[in-house]
Amino acid sequence: MAPKRTKRKSPSPDPQGMFAGMTVFLIEDGVQSLRLQIWKQKLVQMGAKVETQLSEKVSHVFAISSDALFHHVDDDRLARFKGHVLLYQWLEESLAAGEKVSEDFYILKVDPEGFDIFDKSLKAKLANRNSSSYDEHSHCKRIKSSHEEKKQTNEEKKGDIETNSVSWASNTEPHFPSSLTNSPEISSTQDKDVGMQMSFQYSPPDLNKGITEIFGKLVNIYRALGDDRRSFSYYKAIAVVEKLPFKVESADQVKDLPGIGKSMQDHIQEIVTTGKLSKLEQFETDEKVKTITLFGEVWGIGPATALKLYEKGHRTLDDLKNEDSLTNAQVIGLKYFDDIKTRIPRHEAQEMELVLQKVAEDIIPGMVVVCGGSYRRGKASCGDLDIVITHPDGKSHKGFLQNYVKRLKEMKLLREDLIFSTHSEEGTDSGVDTYFGLCTYPGRELRHRIDFKVYPRDIYAFGLIAWTGNDVLNRSAG
Repeated sequence: MAPKRTKRKSPSPDPQGMFAGMTVFLIEDGVQSLRLQIWKQKLVQMGAKVETQLSEKVSHVFAISSDALFHHVDDDRLARFKGHVLLYQWLEESLAAGEKVSEDFYILKVDPEGFDIFDKSLKAKLANRNSSSYDEHSHCKRIKSSHEEKKQTNEEKKGDIETNSVSWASNTEPHFPSSLTNSPEISSTQDKDVGMQMSFQYSPPDLNKGITEIFGKLVNIYRALGDDRRSFSYYKAIAVVEKLPFKVESADQVKDLPGIGKSMQDHIQEIVTTGKLSKLEQFETDEKVKTITLFGEVWGIGPATALKLYEKGHRTLDDLKNEDSLTNAQVIGLKYFDDIKTRIPRHEAQEMELVLQKVAEDIIPGMVVVCGGSYRRGKASCGDLDIVITHPDGKSHKGFLQNYVKRLKEMKLLREDLIFSTHSEEGTDSGVDTYFGLCTYPGRELRHRIDFKVYPRDIYAFGLIAWTGNDVLNRSAG
């Protein structure tokens, strides 16, 4: 008979630990329950006290955003609060460093009117920072004085869009909202500030990039080789490791986590010990693997096609430019290879979503347009735009996509077509209409991938889940 497994005991709290003297209140909105549990455990183990409500005893409040903060704490109580309001990132970086890091770049001091104010010393520090290496918005989220001001800001943006609806409807050069200027950067400081505030989202700092970046390369390699099983295994491991609130220094720290089997543990141990992985190095020195992986990154080229192109003697992307067998979509994917690989900043994705919603409303009132994918999952940037569309009445979505694409092309927002299939009017393929193509942010020629999926109302929820979840979620749902 196998010996009984003894339950692992949690370490006893250390009264002299790193967080000794802190009494903490955690705003739970937007934080995964497992992550919250780990943070509470670490705080208590390292000397802090965790309160279940905001009181005079609390010295520190942690929140992921002002929305989460104001949802739990009203303006008056916040104005009377004498402690510190910090971003959760301070806690993660302190745990990673093994000591409390400076609160300067994570603290939000709130004045009696509800606005956050920074110490003069902090302002001086920020002024001396090189803008190319430091972005104050990635650390400091300004708190609005009330939800009314946020509503007013949104109304102003909405009004700005409505003001320009006439020019969108015409065939003249499109005029975009002030937040979507014709210059590569948002024109005014105020608009840029609003854009950055709106795009702020809590996301894990990925303290283990050394591991996740290597695993990411293996995901792409195995996918290009047609080995979906191994590719998915590394993808699942990345999803677990990138969310850890501590830096992995030994495989023993992750051996009980889901998706981290024996071979994955061995890989992690090799990476944390040597900083590299011999398996990846072998792949990267193999000409066939390198070439097939490269070709597989071109939109529209799958593992079988990549292998055929390799067997034809092609070794570089330039070689493919003279390949007659490529489809039109593959030629476009090759032409804009570098553009498509460029990620979209979150605030730009949000602005594009606003434009797409307004254009849809102009064509058929009541259309529901949602940007899914990594944007809806709260990521700081997106690889492409996944747009999910429906109409509450269950019938107005039929035939909508053709008019929508036409209007967006007139605006020069949509540029090249990759896939366009319509089924809503015929009732085939569950009545789902699809468009894949390339788009441009106003004032630029840089291409980004954009997908539209128009669903009947009765299956819209399933479509939204499918086009919001990552590969792990979609594979599990399948």
